[in-house]
Amino acid sequence: MDKALARPAVVSRVSDLIGHTPLFELCRTATGSRLLLKLEQFNPTGTAKIRMARQMVLDAEDRGLLRPGGRIVESTSGNTGLGLAVIAAERGYTFTAVVDHHAAADKLRGMKALGAELVYVAEDGDEELATAAREEFAEKLAADSDNAYFTEQHNNMANGDGYRPVAHELVAALDGRIDILIGAVGTGGGLFGTGGELRTSVPGVRIVGVEPKGSIAFGPPAHDYYQSGTGTPEGATIGAMVDYGLLDEGVKVGDVEAFATARVLARRLGLLIGGSAGGVVHEALNRMSSLAPGTTMVALVNDGGEKYMDTVFDDDWMHDRDLIAPAVEREIDELLTTLREHHRSDADAPHRAN
Repeated sequence: MDKALARPAVVSRVSDLIGHTPLFELCRTATGSRLLLKLEQFNPTGTAKIRMARQMVLDAEDRGLLRPGGRIVESTSGNTGLGLAVIAAERGYTFTAVVDHHAAADKLRGMKALGAELVYVAEDGDEELATAAREEFAEKLAADSDNAYFTEQHNNMANGDGYRPVAHELVAALDGRIDILIGAVGTGGGLFGTGGELRTSVPGVRIVGVEPKGSIAFGPPAHDYYQSGTGTPEGATIGAMVDYGLLDEGVKVGDVEAFATARVLARRLGLLIGGSAGGVVHEALNRMSSLAPGTTMVALVNDGGEKYMDTVFDDDWMHDRDLIAPAVEREIDELLTTLREHHRSDADAPHRAN
């Protein structure tokens, strides 16, 4: 690894642990194509979004929008809020998270544990995704408070800037040999911040965005969905970082397929990933058989599955919402088994040769 990208052996702030996340080879084909997962759950708070949370705060400080002792306000489904809670604690700010009950309970508990104030825009028992209501309330709350700043992640260009180091990490780790970058699209910062920077070093990289079925960034129809922290629900504004000029292809993956993939990876490999990350991996796995020989595809896995024990990995919760599908899980398991056989055969070849 490039020394400039190396993490110091000893750090004194949690935010110094951001980045340098590992690549995990999930599988490969008989023709040498491989799928690598960029495991962003190895960041503090178990999510990629702490990268952009830090950058949004640093940018606000540089622009004089946050003064010492100020308040940060954000509308969040959890992961951005966890990151902002850490940065606020480190830098002496208070943090108010405007939330709804669509967010995973563990994310809400985590923000509270880190000192965040939670303000709900929905009543107990209302699981509807209330992005538009959250953002409207957060904007008003910040405007009505002294020395408060609404980070407004969906329209804050520092969001995308926070992900540029991901591209540098990928180029350094893979010597620039990256053919496809695939990731979830919510605010757009993660995929397009990474992809835009990656294109400066790897001009031919293909960028594929994944959103939940029911999200509107890649067109209708709109309907409710349970994948948390991703997509653009009906009534919400598409994020300013969603760069259709960078996008080669936008696809949709349903909750059933996304969650089934996350559950199979947990059981088969001991790898816990979040529900929306399951959607990204599902799409990537189904592309493997059609890849040109020797293709390297990198999937951005934005968070781990530990925050979804009460949802994606809870059979009762899944059954109650008609999301559990044993047949789909079997199909994914069989596909993964086939691809992992190629992976093991190729990996064992040098040992047999010796």
